Amino acid sequence: MELVKHQAMQISVLGEGMLEMSRRDRRDDRWQLGFGGDTLNTAIHLARFGLPVAYVSALGNDPFSTALREEWAAEGLNVDHVLADPDHLPGLYAIRTDAQGERSFFYWRNDSAARHLLALPGIDAALAYAAGADLFYLSLISLAILSEDARARVYDLCAEIRQHGGRVAFDSNYRPALWDRPKSARAVACKMAALCDIGLPTLSDERLLFGSRDPDSVADRWHSYGTAEIAVKLGASGCLLSAAGRRRMVPAIADIDPVDTSGAGDAFNGGYLAARMRGLDAATACRMGHQLAGWVITRTGALPKRTAEAPYAPGV
Repeated sequence: MELVKHQAMQISVLGEGMLEMSRRDRRDDRWQLGFGGDTLNTAIHLARFGLPVAYVSALGNDPFSTALREEWAAEGLNVDHVLADPDHLPGLYAIRTDAQGERSFFYWRNDSAARHLLALPGIDAALAYAAGADLFYLSLISLAILSEDARARVYDLCAEIRQHGGRVAFDSNYRPALWDRPKSARAVACKMAALCDIGLPTLSDERLLFGSRDPDSVADRWHSYGTAEIAVKLGASGCLLSAAGRRRMVPAIADIDPVDTSGAGDAFNGGYLAARMRGLDAATACRMGHQLAGWVITRTGALPKRTAEAPYAPGV
């Protein structure tokens, strides 16, 4: 792979963006169509902070795919490496939210365009572009939808990015339905923990996947694989930051009445990574992550429309 050198800061994000069905209100039976996806949400949050972000993914050649590309570009994403698959459509998911704001997801993505990303024309150029990134972000979901051979290419990409001085950030976002068995997901998550600089796990995911009981055990395991900087997300309890030989709890924003917790972790990741890319310390990055997540969960949908009060300022 021939590295594409960038003259200015560049962030690349790998994953799947999908059509999203959600309701404006729990009491409203009408559904609205939007878009989302874990890494896509984080990529857009980063772009809203004014950072240069390229999204590496695939869509179809259908009208919905065209609309998605246009909307992502309008959010500030570089969509030059969102490849076109003429034989497949974008994935679709629906969100149901209970009275406490907790959500359940239902997916239609088994043969989506993004699953075929690494086999499409243009993927070599997309990976070469990503290889020159200052920050490369992906999740366990990004890898879940790929074949083993395709995952191997992503592992090689992560190693090359780090070799050239870039950083890799990874979220072990676990969706059991995307895996044939938990053992496969554990193997991929462990492989990535050895290939990333910044770990952004969630305790609930780690409990499902590894049986982790507390955030310290999560941080211990990630560090054992070589991850240097870890923020273990704990929902309303905040996060555990473990970096540079020190650990501390960073509390979440207090007195928030959640409407919809969809995308809270994605928002935290966006705020955290934006802060780190601007040279802010990790504790400040946690606070920026909490602030953005707090704004997201008081609105419906995984990626609310940007408003004047949205916390996309440079710092906290």
